[in-house]
Amino acid sequence: MVAVVAIHGGESPAASAVLAVAYARRCFAGVLLSSSTGDRGDGVARSCSRRLKNVRHSGKAACELSRRRAPADEDRELLRPSTFHRRSPPSIRLLTPPVLRRYFASLPSIPAAYVDSINSPVIAQQPPAPATGGGGAAARPPLVFVHGSFHAAWCWAEHWLPFFSRAGFPCYALSLRAQGESSVPPEKVAGTLETHTGDIADFIRKEVSLPPVLIGHSFGGLIVQQYISCLGELLHPKLAGAVLVCSVPPSGNSGLVWRYLLTKPVAAIKVTLSLAAKRFANSLSLCKETFFSPEMDDDLVQRYQGLMKDSSKLPLFDLRKLNASLPVASVPNNTVNILVVGASSDFIVDAEGLSETARFYNVQPVCIEGIAHDMMLDCSWDKGAGIILSI
Repeated sequence: MVAVVAIHGGESPAASAVLAVAYARRCFAGVLLSSSTGDRGDGVARSCSRRLKNVRHSGKAACELSRRRAPADEDRELLRPSTFHRRSPPSIRLLTPPVLRRYFASLPSIPAAYVDSINSPVIAQQPPAPATGGGGAAARPPLVFVHGSFHAAWCWAEHWLPFFSRAGFPCYALSLRAQGESSVPPEKVAGTLETHTGDIADFIRKEVSLPPVLIGHSFGGLIVQQYISCLGELLHPKLAGAVLVCSVPPSGNSGLVWRYLLTKPVAAIKVTLSLAAKRFANSLSLCKETFFSPEMDDDLVQRYQGLMKDSSKLPLFDLRKLNASLPVASVPNNTVNILVVGASSDFIVDAEGLSETARFYNVQPVCIEGIAHDMMLDCSWDKGAGIILSI
């Protein structure tokens, strides 16, 4: 941050751009993907588990969560069923509140040297039972949520799982390999697009009874795009739809990086420091600027910062190999219904990145005003959730 202030205040724009390019090129290989904390042992898992137990829900907006002190027993309970969404959709009459269920799913082991199967923690929340006499509405498709770098299944359980389950959708969020409390493979990175999509496909085959809607955030959105590219060859289970939330474009993040370098050199340095150098984990202000809106309460940002810091034991991908494999394969327009959603205040995926993804799938993007990159955790998380529910 000191370097950013110095360049911004004391150098000409041309000098700023030169310094930005020089620094970012050194760190380029890790932008958005260097999610390893350097710890691979049980200590990280225990630390992450302790932090996960502090995830709480309330009936107020997300920005006000940290101002309320929950009872001590609530702090000890892991991912307590939420009661924050008090206004249920008018077509749903609730009998019992939705209940969060947490379990481990056994996923296939790709590396031959890795003897045991990979266990991925899953957070599931089923719709509440409707009151008797509420009519025989058709079952809604399951939703399977896929997180991005520095996150895990917990990021969906905070708001969106309770919201969508109360609207009648069975919800599942799983942690990808080496993220959250998932098992750690022996490689230096968590996996590839193919291994991550293979794990999701295997989970759907085993755990989901109907074709689901895949919802992917950031690099999780790129994983969903890879899944979609396999549907034409019938390699993975069918989908009822897909939602790409602040997603990395089909060509990867290199275009984003170079646009920032050429047009926003100071922002380019901040993004590089925050993500490639993982400074977000130790700088509250940088974490807030990278992922959240300025209105977010600092105590809440600090809680999420701790969860992010503990959520990535290995990077999701090897960036060089990933870039060599991109763009993802295109698919016919009628393969699956796709919704592309972005945020007007996204510090990571810019408007051109959002448009690129929408053009690739021949759809119109939806850009939501007044919300940041972590749409599912931000102050106005209900804006994004409401838009997805209404379409």
